[in-house]
Amino acid sequence: MARRTHEAGQAFPIYIMVVAGLLFLAFAYFAVGQASMKKNEAQTAADAAALAAAQDARDEWSWPGAFDLGEWDDLLSGRDVGAGSCSAADRLAAANGAASIACDPDFWPEASYTVKVETNRTVGSSVIASTKTTKATASARAVIEPRCRIEEDTRPAPSLPADDDDGDTEEAEEQKAYKVVCDDVEDFRIDPKNLGLLPDLADLFSVHLADN
Repeated sequence: MARRTHEAGQAFPIYIMVVAGLLFLAFAYFAVGQASMKKNEAQTAADAAALAAAQDARDEWSWPGAFDLGEWDDLLSGRDVGAGSCSAADRLAAANGAASIACDPDFWPEASYTVKVETNRTVGSSVIASTKTTKATASARAVIEPRCRIEEDTRPAPSLPADDDDGDTEEAEEQKAYKVVCDDVEDFRIDPKNLGLLPDLADLFSVHLADN
């Protein structure tokens, strides 16, 4: 009987160590779950911030006031990007419990905004000491993708009356017609003399998240 009591006494510390180890693993798993949730929050904020910047930039674009083929081609290629729309990223990050710590506009190989955010709150207290002071970070990239491109309109134009044909090739060049060819919306012709009849630019660009 004494031997069994002695064996039980030896087994008890081992039992305590096993239970303590299991508890530590359980709390560590909980800490990992906390960190994962905070990381998801950061990613949601980054996605929203990047999309907000790209959408704000797209909505601020406008057609050139005069017909300049180079300017129109640049616009429809999505090259007119700047840092002015990063304020929209700041607002959306704040609305999602985070702060924007970087906002980088780019135009190559496509117009885009890459935003990095950091959560306002830390992961929280856990058995892993560092989580109490650690905040989650995440980044996202939103692309402004053109749906259209500019091309010369090769459709026959109405011929000029014979008495108006004075052989002025420079004037004929100015009369050259162009059209905007689109993937998802209807093509339209550009009349350089009436630029007020153009569609809304917001309909000609799509905004979506892309890989960083």
